[in-house]
Amino acid sequence: MMNTTALHHKITRWFDHHGRDLPWRRPDCSPWGVLVSEVMLQQTPVVRVLPVWTEWMHRWPTPADLAQAPTAEVLRAWGNLGYPRRALRLQSTATALVERFHGTVPADPAQLRSLPGIGDYTAAAVSSFAFGIPETVIDTNIRRVHARLVNGKGLPHTSLTAAEKRLAQQLMPDDTSTANQWNKAVMELGALVCTARSPSCAACPVLSECAWIAAGKPDPDYQPTGQAWHGTDRQLRGAIMGLLRARDSVDRAELRSAVTATGKLGTHRPNDSQWERCVSGLLHDGLIVATKQHLTLP
Repeated sequence: MMNTTALHHKITRWFDHHGRDLPWRRPDCSPWGVLVSEVMLQQTPVVRVLPVWTEWMHRWPTPADLAQAPTAEVLRAWGNLGYPRRALRLQSTATALVERFHGTVPADPAQLRSLPGIGDYTAAAVSSFAFGIPETVIDTNIRRVHARLVNGKGLPHTSLTAAEKRLAQQLMPDDTSTANQWNKAVMELGALVCTARSPSCAACPVLSECAWIAAGKPDPDYQPTGQAWHGTDRQLRGAIMGLLRARDSVDRAELRSAVTATGKLGTHRPNDSQWERCVSGLLHDGLIVATKQHLTLP
């Protein structure tokens, strides 16, 4: 039986010495700042989020500030973080906070989950990191640490399972302060040491307890593949959004030549159906608007 108390001590002590000094982890960061960071960090590395988060919080330090901002400016400020629908959802969340919670971020995870675009993970993370409520936080990094440390697996399942949820809950410390520190520490261990492709096992504070090491580092049940980019709809949508962030509008007849001239497509030359699909998708998602002749940001 694994000594969970020893794991708690070793991993949280490691975090105390090696955790990154990120602005959304500092005591003076508002719950709104924590919520913004969690939305931005979805599928996006810290190094890309940091400058955008800093500028964002300077411009819109409260939900009320963001709720009143022009949507076009919100999308411009989102920059190259990717998945720009997150920016729209974040503004919708800000509006809901103003209308339903007097412009403040609620601590209750159930109330957080009622907000636009806020799921189980984000609600638990904000409750824990911003309010010290010991919710069980489960992200990809945490799942990977648990899979290796406890189950001896090279990688977790491709999607979150009920068994993984039970394990995460069982590993949570009973002490509130330690539990919240544990959430951050395990996440950081997965981000910096127990990485997916090249884990730095020699630097791991629980190397001697790791079931994966004891089993001889068996290969995972599947090989992770990165998301394709070149030639995809994501690439074309991103190029169109990049052009419209830089210009007030673009003539629909000039869209192809203008986007191609930015160099964002590289050697890819989309066919007619891909152009139509991507423009229609951006319009449907509310990321761009159309007049008879022009496309613009909302």
